[in-house]
Amino acid sequence: MEFYLNNKHFGIAFLLFLTVFSCKDKEDTSKEPLKKAVVYEMYQPSEMAGFMNAMYAYNQQLKSQIVAGETPTSLPLDLLKLHSAEMTAGKSRTENWQSFVNVFIASQKAIVDTLAKTELKERYNTAINNCLNCHKTECTGPIPKIKKLLIQ
Repeated sequence: MEFYLNNKHFGIAFLLFLTVFSCKDKEDTSKEPLKKAVVYEMYQPSEMAGFMNAMYAYNQQLKSQIVAGETPTSLPLDLLKLHSAEMTAGKSRTENWQSFVNVFIASQKAIVDTLAKTELKERYNTAINNCLNCHKTECTGPIPKIKKLLIQ
């Protein structure tokens, strides 16, 4: 070891070597992983789905009026939109659907018909049963919700 301490050139080279390699900038290996922004696709109901929800709300209101003993006299919804509203993706207007829609429109109009001889509760339940009959063949999802509209 005395050889290395006595040799000035070797000592200086050794110190220079230590200085260069020990003072080297160390890369920060603890970088945080890139966080991916989560993009949520919000459900956008079709025009038909929106119209069906409006009809549901309207029929809920009708039910409460009928149960309270009131007689509805107007139909605020434009039921002819059923023929033109944009359908949910993957669904289409079949002949079966067309026939159900025409019967449903007639039954909804019968509810507000003040000259009808049939009891109001029966006319209302007929309209709701028309909804159920269509939904049994076309779109079965809302059947439990629609059943709640029936007046017992």
